[in-house]
Amino acid sequence: MPFKTIKLNDGREIPAIGFGTWKIPKEVCAGEVEQAIEVGFDHVDTAQVYANEEEAGQGIKESGLSRKDLWITTKWSGVNGSSPREACEASLEKLGVSSVDLLLIHHPRLTNGDIPGAWKKMEELHKEGKAKSIGVSNFSVDDLKVLLASANVKPVVNQILLHPYVYETTKPLLAYMSENHIVPEGYSSLIPLTSRPGGPVDKPVNDIAKRLKAKPEQVLLAWSKAKGAVIVTTSSRKDRLEGYLGVGDIDLTDEDVKAIDKAGKKGQQSIARREMAVKVLKWATVAGLAGYIGVKTFM
Repeated sequence: MPFKTIKLNDGREIPAIGFGTWKIPKEVCAGEVEQAIEVGFDHVDTAQVYANEEEAGQGIKESGLSRKDLWITTKWSGVNGSSPREACEASLEKLGVSSVDLLLIHHPRLTNGDIPGAWKKMEELHKEGKAKSIGVSNFSVDDLKVLLASANVKPVVNQILLHPYVYETTKPLLAYMSENHIVPEGYSSLIPLTSRPGGPVDKPVNDIAKRLKAKPEQVLLAWSKAKGAVIVTTSSRKDRLEGYLGVGDIDLTDEDVKAIDKAGKKGQQSIARREMAVKVLKWATVAGLAGYIGVKTFM
């Protein structure tokens, strides 16, 4: 069964998994986007700051998929001090389309403390049809509260870092988003495998993968799906992309999700302790007090 769509608060439906172009070099981006679409992805996620929108647009064109059958997301990233309008119009030209399905504010800091003013500019682009839906990325609860206090149009999504090792601290944000019907889009869900292997999450993920005859990366993406998030992921390998799409057929039990949540919380606490220890060591080294607190330093 393929991935379903997720209904947004403006009535539109977004494909529940997207192919992201973050960190894809320009020289291979067109081919990788084309490959993703050929494999079955119908949602491409890019951004002004990724510097590969033109190549993504080329890949979209070469795929032959009808525009009406493809969801395109891009982001205002404030490159070279550009405004939302300047960025959006440049993105449309590079992508080779007259409108995008979703335009996001890439980060609240781009607003220079004026979230309401920046959002009003996004609403104008939405009203003009240049962005069929609008949303945000990396916004906190406080950022969203400021935005919603004066918004005429609610953001449909908040694209955020989402994996088991940050879930515990992200829960209040997810709860607030749910209360306000803002869909989470999760990026970097595979970090426990790609950047932090060997942590507490490995055991439940591997056990579940063995039981379901799935791959660990599929289990992590299924975990993100269970949280109600739109998955944003990427790979240059066709077989991995096919495996990611196969997550549409994988449903974790409540017990599976709780086991991963529990392991993620344990791992997050361990990471926090290590980070604190590093900070203490740096402070002690600078202050010349490492010996007094029983810490050895090496030059």
